[in-house]
Amino acid sequence: MKPIDLMYQTMLAELGQRSLDAAWSADFPSDGRFTPVTVKQRRYWYFDQPDGEGGRTRRYVGPASDPEIAKRVEEFKAQKDDLRARRRMVSTLTREGGMVAPDRLSGDVIEALASGGLFRLRGMLIGTVAFQTYAGILSVRLPGHSIMTGDADIAQDFAISHEVNDSMPPILELLQSVDPTFRPVPHRSGQAATSSFQNKDGYKVEFLTSNRGSDDHMDQPVKMPALGGASADPLRFLDFLMRDPVRTVVLHKSGIPVTVPDPSRYAVHKLIVASRRHNDGPSALKRDKDVRQAGILFEALLQTRRSSDLAIAYNEAWERGDAWRTGIRTGAAMLSDDDREHLGVCLRTGAVEIGEDITLPF
Repeated sequence: MKPIDLMYQTMLAELGQRSLDAAWSADFPSDGRFTPVTVKQRRYWYFDQPDGEGGRTRRYVGPASDPEIAKRVEEFKAQKDDLRARRRMVSTLTREGGMVAPDRLSGDVIEALASGGLFRLRGMLIGTVAFQTYAGILSVRLPGHSIMTGDADIAQDFAISHEVNDSMPPILELLQSVDPTFRPVPHRSGQAATSSFQNKDGYKVEFLTSNRGSDDHMDQPVKMPALGGASADPLRFLDFLMRDPVRTVVLHKSGIPVTVPDPSRYAVHKLIVASRRHNDGPSALKRDKDVRQAGILFEALLQTRRSSDLAIAYNEAWERGDAWRTGIRTGAAMLSDDDREHLGVCLRTGAVEIGEDITLPF
């Protein structure tokens, strides 16, 4: 597994900070522009922005003589310059640095959800779109066959969604701003609520939340007030994945600041998820992908001297009870011989580093 050069690691860290700063400070969207208009011999500023249908919408900003407005216009020009610089950084990181960019649609979907406040409201990416970011987080090049996806999985904690007293704009409107063919997917329970959306090509955006209660709730969509009208499917073991998230940047356009699971937790969680999938059809394909991604991360964590991180996450899952141990054992049995070796060495090394006993899953 080839490491990523320190120069590119440093560039990614700078891009992440600058993207985060831009997300906090942007009063006007970066896809628009300030336009001076003269009315009755007086000059005014307006802001033009694409309407998504080939045209533009225009809103009044104020007189050009107002020094505060003039300052905003100058700051916006500086933001535009920074936007171009960040786009060049993204291009360098993906073309030369060995880091991973999402496919165009996934990137546009994440950008729309981010602009709607998803990560501000403590939502997070999970699944393969999150896995793609681990090249930058772990500073290793990921094999291409493990990073392809046709969907985007989003998670938010149930309590957070009910307690923040804030909400994103309607999710369907955000997704249709990217692709007008996005539609709600009828929930398998027959309820009117929806937890996923799909476009005409089959690309799916799914919302999930943790289930720490009875399995009776597993097939029932949960209302999530912060998710702009979307519900979420409760999943067992998801609370483990969502704990101690990591901030990073998705390498799309000028960089999108996002939140993803800790890679050690992701790897352990993938073993458990793989153990619960069926052995035929699309479920079997997802199972194989889960196991492969877990194996890649075990190798990467060992190579980058993060064995203690994996040992801590593994022991937490192992100590949660018999169902967790069975899932870990079953998932670990699906690993290739090399991946099992990486897991075993990583856990044994991590156990020494953290001073704890560890029971291997095989």
